[in-house]
Amino acid sequence: MGLGKMFEAFSTDIGIDLGTCNTLVHVKGKGIVLSEPSVVAVERGTKRVVAVGTEAKKMLWKTPGDIIAIRPMRDGVIADFETTEKMIRYFIGRVITRKWFIKPRMVIGVPACITEVEKRAVRESAEQAGAREVYLIEESMAAAIGANIPILEPAGHMIVDLGGGTTEISVISLGGMVVSNAIRVGGNEFDQAVIKHVRNIHNLIIGEQTAENVKITIGNASPDKKIEKMEIKGTDAITGLPRRLEMDSVEVREALQEPTTTVIEEIKKSLGQTPPELAADIVERGIVMTGGGSLLKGLPKLIAKETGVPVILAENPLLCVAIGAGKFLEGVKDMGRKYYNIRS
Repeated sequence: MGLGKMFEAFSTDIGIDLGTCNTLVHVKGKGIVLSEPSVVAVERGTKRVVAVGTEAKKMLWKTPGDIIAIRPMRDGVIADFETTEKMIRYFIGRVITRKWFIKPRMVIGVPACITEVEKRAVRESAEQAGAREVYLIEESMAAAIGANIPILEPAGHMIVDLGGGTTEISVISLGGMVVSNAIRVGGNEFDQAVIKHVRNIHNLIIGEQTAENVKITIGNASPDKKIEKMEIKGTDAITGLPRRLEMDSVEVREALQEPTTTVIEEIKKSLGQTPPELAADIVERGIVMTGGGSLLKGLPKLIAKETGVPVILAENPLLCVAIGAGKFLEGVKDMGRKYYNIRS
């Protein structure tokens, strides 16, 4: 057995969706083994890690003075290098419990809109966390692989990956990206739109977790026959006292109109940039949506109405990038690197 074959036999291949909101890890042969919020709680001053993931998210906005809860990823890129490295190291330690015989190969999904400096930060973070080799793959390509789209066909496939920090729209044919656009608008922008609306209209200050809960519970992008309602709690912007407010789904839809329109306009732009033959394939096959933001009620329906193209929600929209990143190295081996835009 050659050295390369031995490395391959004993090493672990790990696919990571390093998201603004959540980090997912796929291990070859095991599937998705971890899905946790991208949050780290550290001691102020010493930067000693107190909690990571779900436990750390519970501390967001609720920590005492000596502990800070940090989201080290912003808009799909590293905002805090040191904390991201600690987060990756912790998650990988959770996934691989035995002592590593050979360091793992890591494939990380990144937004197409990030800069070379940001790519280098992601790669270095993974290397510091213990990777032997690091490959970067555009999130929309990883999502397409994870959604089982036949990307090697000589036909056009459009994928919209709507994550927490970014939305990436790509047209893929023959294993390459013919059109690729990304904007720094995602699920977090939806939350911020709810926060802004409640502050401007009702003089009530609410936190990100409350806004996210509103979005998930009664949020919608297109009109629905049934009007849903829920009660929220926050701080009165004038008196500074706690106050309750009842919101309905019609009001939430109005609050979400600006970010959803931005996403739809980007999809229309991408369709306009698509060569006619591939556009014909997309009209026939539909647009595939992945990412947590695609789960907003009524959004696929609204996109279909605005573009005139059928929209299909992937089977596991939250998992597609991590699954695709995990399958990626098999693709490199079986089909050759030319099919994927990667940099090791």
